[in-house]
Amino acid sequence: MSLISSLIPSFAGAPAKTSDGAVARAGAADHGPALAPRYQVAETPEAFGLTVELPGVAKDGLELSVDNEQIRVMGRRAWHKPEAWTALHRETRETAFELVLEHGRAIDAEKVHAELRDGVLRVSLPKAEALKPRKIAVE
Repeated sequence: MSLISSLIPSFAGAPAKTSDGAVARAGAADHGPALAPRYQVAETPEAFGLTVELPGVAKDGLELSVDNEQIRVMGRRAWHKPEAWTALHRETRETAFELVLEHGRAIDAEKVHAELRDGVLRVSLPKAEALKPRKIAVE
C-alpha cells in the first residue's frame, strides 16, 4: 500500500464527498448535492500537489480551506447572459461544486499555497514535518 493510499484515502481514488459525508454527485444547482470536480494528486518528498479542474469559475466564486483532517474546495460556476443575446443551445450551467479530501494530518496547513489560472486550481500542500524523509546519523 502506498503512502498516499494509507494516509489520504480520497487521494487514492475513493469518491469525493460533500460536507455532509454523502458521495458527491450531479444535482440541481440550488437543490441537492454539489458536483465533485475532476482532480489529480501528485506527491514529491516535500509536498502533495492538488490540481482541480474548475472551468468557468472565478476567484470570487471559489473557497478553499484546509484543516487538521480535510481539504475542502467549494464554490459556484456562474454564467451571465450578455445583454441582447439569445442562446440557441447551451452546454454549461450555473453549478455548485464541492470536493472534500481527507489527509489524516499529513499536511502543514500554515504553508498551503493555491493559484487559480485558466480554469485550473493548483494547490501546493506541504507535508507535515513528521512525514518528510530525514537522514538519521548512526553512531
